[in-house]
Amino acid sequence: MNYTFASATILLLLITDPLGNIPIFANALRNVAPERRAFVILREVLIAFLLLQAFMFVGDSFLRVMNLSELSLQIAGAVILFLIALRMIFPVAPAEAEPLQGEPLIVPLAIPALATVLLLVSQAPARRLEWVAALCVTMAVCAVVLVLAERIQRIVGDRLLVAFERLMGLILVAISVEMLLRGIKAFAGQLY
Repeated sequence: MNYTFASATILLLLITDPLGNIPIFANALRNVAPERRAFVILREVLIAFLLLQAFMFVGDSFLRVMNLSELSLQIAGAVILFLIALRMIFPVAPAEAEPLQGEPLIVPLAIPALATVLLLVSQAPARRLEWVAALCVTMAVCAVVLVLAERIQRIVGDRLLVAFERLMGLILVAISVEMLLRGIKAFAGQLY
């Protein structure tokens, strides 16, 4: 699949799912003083951004060391995207846990996007700066949405947020199936 700047940005936004992360961040920040919440969110987005940047620049070396092909990464990425999309469409009720005391550290905003970043760079390493720009836009949108999370939740309401997240999950399912089919087609072509 040939990605453009716009399609890569949209894909990264769908995967990082800032709207779907509003309840997660709200719960994680419940015991944080309101004046510190924006700082904590920006810190977490910066950590996610730096982690994704690191994978963007050293990910191809990691793939070579692990002897992983672009094809295996594409199929694995499709499976991961599919699982993320299923979670978006059919969310599992979070287990009641004791809230963390103090500020949370490293909320996993970047984890779902790691495979996608590796896939983008492995498919088109010459366009790395374009992928960096797509990641910058994605992280900026995540930061704005998460800093404004309480306001968005109040204005839009929980039902509309859930409906939007499920719609985005459906789009992500279609993208993951397309990636999987392309990976299977490429694998079948290597057999002959």
